[in-house]
Amino acid sequence: MPPTAADLPAPFAAAVDDYRRYLESERDLAAHTVRAYLGDVGDLLTHAARVGCRELADMDIRTMRSWLARQQSLGRSRTTLSRRATAARVFTAWAAATGRVPTDPGSLLSSSKAHRVLPASLSAEQVRRLLDAAAVRAREQGVTGLRDVAILEVLYATGVRVGELTGLDIDDVDAERRVVRVLGKGRKERSVPYGVPAGRAVEQWLRLGRPGLAVPGSGAALFLGSRGRRIDQRAVRTLVHARLADVDGAPDLGPHGLRHTAATHLLEGGADLRAVQEILGHASLATTQLYTHVSTDRLRRAYAQAHPRA
Repeated sequence: MPPTAADLPAPFAAAVDDYRRYLESERDLAAHTVRAYLGDVGDLLTHAARVGCRELADMDIRTMRSWLARQQSLGRSRTTLSRRATAARVFTAWAAATGRVPTDPGSLLSSSKAHRVLPASLSAEQVRRLLDAAAVRAREQGVTGLRDVAILEVLYATGVRVGELTGLDIDDVDAERRVVRVLGKGRKERSVPYGVPAGRAVEQWLRLGRPGLAVPGSGAALFLGSRGRRIDQRAVRTLVHARLADVDGAPDLGPHGLRHTAATHLLEGGADLRAVQEILGHASLATTQLYTHVSTDRLRRAYAQAHPRA
């Protein structure tokens, strides 16, 4: 959790409050991203206070390195260590740029490169069985079933993040062109195409399902929870896990697993890497290239099983 004034020496607490406003107002970061940054920075400052620092200027590179070493001794993964080092560097760079410290100690901080491993993804057959099972459930559950089918179809068809999905409004869906307008990380907007099955599911939800859940406070939200308000990310995660439990042999994935699945299937189907980058909203092509490794591994396994001289 982000620190409060009671958790830190007064100068640290004041700096954290100013930094929060900077992240929210000037960088316009999403709420969960702000929480992640503040959580890492708060942990760093808590450690700095523990070793005797009382002002930001007291914190030097040795303090920061000892903080990372402690994280490593606690068994934190390379990915976590890399993320926390980045958060610390961004914070100390801000502190130096705003005159809160005379020099930037974080500029000397390095960390091991994160070992990025993609989670499991579904096969095309598993996706078919997932959506078929959701359709059966929809006939039993009525309006919420129609919503669940539409959510699953959109997640797989577009590869959007769960936060992007829950933020969608009705007007973000262009049914004629079959594209959805998505507000991604850093408030960057992109248009993502979707296919006929997802379009049909969304149309049925809007026509037959959503009116049954809508209340005066529903606003323009595309997907609604059981109380008629905009559905939250936790509800979507619960839905995905529950529906995947209906598919024998399928890995237990969350919404991000469907995003990985969509990306993998696009590349396996011959989609251009740059196009997939645009669809997923990746800032760096290197992030999208991770999916080529998954596809190559599958091709290698298929080759080994099928080729007479493999």
